[in-house]
Amino acid sequence: MTLPTRPTDAETRHPPQRGAGPARIVIVGGGAGGVHLATRLGKNHALRRQADILLVDRDASHLWKPLLHEVAAGTLDVGQQQLGFVVQASRHGFRYLPGEMEGLDRSSREVLLAPLRDAAGAEVLGPRRVPYDVLVLAVGSQANDFGIPGVREHCHFIDSRRQAEAFNEALRMETIRCLSAQDGRTLDLAVVGAGATGVELCAEIGTALDLATGYGFPGLRERLRLALIETAPRILGGLPERVAEASRRELERQGIQVLTGAQVTAVDEAGLQLKDGRHIPARLKVWAAGVAAPAFLRGIEGLEFARTGQVVTRPTLQAQGDDRIFVIGDCGWLIPAGAERPLGATAQVAQQQAVHLSRALPGFLEGQRLPGFSYQHRGALVAIGHYNAFGSLGRRGLLGGGTFVQGRLAQFSYASLYRRHQLGLHGFWRSLLIWAADALRRASTPKVRLE
Repeated sequence: MTLPTRPTDAETRHPPQRGAGPARIVIVGGGAGGVHLATRLGKNHALRRQADILLVDRDASHLWKPLLHEVAAGTLDVGQQQLGFVVQASRHGFRYLPGEMEGLDRSSREVLLAPLRDAAGAEVLGPRRVPYDVLVLAVGSQANDFGIPGVREHCHFIDSRRQAEAFNEALRMETIRCLSAQDGRTLDLAVVGAGATGVELCAEIGTALDLATGYGFPGLRERLRLALIETAPRILGGLPERVAEASRRELERQGIQVLTGAQVTAVDEAGLQLKDGRHIPARLKVWAAGVAAPAFLRGIEGLEFARTGQVVTRPTLQAQGDDRIFVIGDCGWLIPAGAERPLGATAQVAQQQAVHLSRALPGFLEGQRLPGFSYQHRGALVAIGHYNAFGSLGRRGLLGGGTFVQGRLAQFSYASLYRRHQLGLHGFWRSLLIWAADALRRASTPKVRLE
């Protein structure tokens, strides 16, 4: 699949024709890219006079996706780290609408929203239609089960806060069951997929059990039997080999079994079946392999899709087949000029695309030429629990491009990624207050969820 290396005038110069009134910019998805874009556009006072900016998301708050493994392990206080969309919208000049996209009517330029239901499943609002002049899809991605039997029935996923919290509840119940048994029962877990999510989740589970030991649960970590399973020849395929090898050694040092070149063919209640005939016992299983866009995107006619369901975009971030639709973050498929692979499904990519689009859209509404997006790789980092971290710096790093870092420097660099995310959303002074509150909370509350 090839993409044009530069946009044509027809693709970039003319904004969508619209009637009287402000242009309707609808952003679907409040992840790292969507909430950054809405915030930056809303802060543009000149744009707010010519456009109505609406953010649509099924949840009422935003949580940075790279933190989900900590939610799943129980080492993060969600209440302290989530960002309410209503408050953010009020402070930064955009509107928020609760809703989950289930389709798109391109002929009438309307986003189709599914019925809004409460926790018990009762319908609060029926199906709705949201008109747009410019649509930005930022609906993220999910793990790919590849059609393997038993995955959906027997595995947990941690693609959202709800899923991460559900796994944490199951982990705590399984821990109680293990501790209550008088037969020395082990805590058998398996994580499939050794990308950053899978690796960090394994390490964070070990960290959580170590922390729980300090609250009166001796010997808990020794009962853990945790396997990390990866089809590829090595873990962390998107990171430099030196980072991957150092991470593997650290995981094994922590007692985690790392299986590479191991293909899962089926999942059942007792564990996972591998292609080579081995059966990995696991009462709790997490599927963190692959990347796939939300299934409803495939139902949008006239767009081009990658085999993962992601929307193929031009360098301008416009969808192939529709100048009115822009795609950012994990749900987009963009191969930069001169590259062989598409951009990764990472928060770093999504945030850079949000910044780019926030600068480009005001001119687009005025009929100006859209610039192409240029991604600047700023390094890759992975945290191995609270004990270590590894990574490589980007070309513009202080120590030079590709520099391998580990230990305290890598941990500081990893933590700074989230701090920069907060700076982009809150500004310096509010972020400073948030950081101070975080420090006080860490000093006064348990470091792991126990209830």
